[in-house]
Amino acid sequence: MTARRVYADNAGTTALSKTALDAMMPYLTESYGNPSAIYSLGREAKKALEGARVKVAAAIGALPEEIYFTGSGTEADNWAIRGAAEKGSKKGKHIITSAIEHHAVSHTLEYLKKQGFEITMLPVDNLGRVSPDDLKNAIRDDTILITIMMANNEIGAIQPVTELGRLAREKGVPFHTDAVQAAGHIPIDVKAMNIDMMSIAGHKFRGPKGVGALYIKKGNYIPPLLYGGGQESKRRSSTENVAGIVGLAAALEEATANMAENMKRVSAMRDRLIAELLKIPFSRLTGDPVNRLPGTASFVFECVEGEAMILTLDNAGICASSGSACSSASLDPSHVLLAIGLAHEVAHGSVRLSISECTTDEDIDYIIATLPPIVEKLRAMSPLWEDRMNGKF
Repeated sequence: MTARRVYADNAGTTALSKTALDAMMPYLTESYGNPSAIYSLGREAKKALEGARVKVAAAIGALPEEIYFTGSGTEADNWAIRGAAEKGSKKGKHIITSAIEHHAVSHTLEYLKKQGFEITMLPVDNLGRVSPDDLKNAIRDDTILITIMMANNEIGAIQPVTELGRLAREKGVPFHTDAVQAAGHIPIDVKAMNIDMMSIAGHKFRGPKGVGALYIKKGNYIPPLLYGGGQESKRRSSTENVAGIVGLAAALEEATANMAENMKRVSAMRDRLIAELLKIPFSRLTGDPVNRLPGTASFVFECVEGEAMILTLDNAGICASSGSACSSASLDPSHVLLAIGLAHEVAHGSVRLSISECTTDEDIDYIIATLPPIVEKLRAMSPLWEDRMNGKF
């Protein structure tokens, strides 16, 4: 193993920021009270909880009372979708989504399908984007929910959420977006973007793991997912993870304040990475080359197994991914890469390099110097590469 380590899997998770850690520490040590308690230690925790709610709301253009804290982005997705399905089931059982959703959304919809709901899965183009016209044509009188992610976790493609939300609003259909990858990295204004519900997760923008939030537009009631003590305005029972919530809010506030600077610097490093790695023969960028997350560069390299690349990169000290961290143990091709039209054998050769404001130019130099020889070495051991060179496919 090399002594050098370059972390390039920020779409999987991020390093906790010092700002978030410092904000959390008092609520892990001295101010550890239950925010439901009426004594002073509990009131201190309650004050911190409500302060965090104000910060999160300000970061996305919402009202504080529209923010509900959860245990993860996955929980927020489940709550939004299952809650909307339960609420709307008297009107209809038709839900619209996209072919490239995170499993937190797609698996929830698979569950609902078994309960009798009808799911329309919109296709994406070869850049990974949903067509507003396709959505417009798919909305029916019995459509009760549209759930389409803001930005894809594997290829970084950003969806035309404002337009999709407008179409949903015109038809009176609730619109939910999974913004787990987007929050803290690109500007979000839930009002201007016509969003009714939105999920985020703290660990994607340098907050702690195990805490997320769901924005629910005022007046848009959905039933609780969890029942119990009636926390979060009786809509999400469970004693609140005060330290985690405070850390999430501090990290999101910091990311939002530095967003313009971070987007410019990170995008420049990403673009240099893309330009250099596309010099590798039979390589291609996946996702929209323009409308993509600042830190995500995703590729496929023909005649190479993605898992082999990830393990060899790891031996060289580079942490990368072959797709979603939630499904990295799977040997099946990514559903996202298949949805954008890649053949199975090509989709197997995927690598996602996701960087952040913590990444340095020297880190980018090291990846650029390290990955091409790895691809060359792995191809030299592949009978498929020999066939490719001999023009057999």
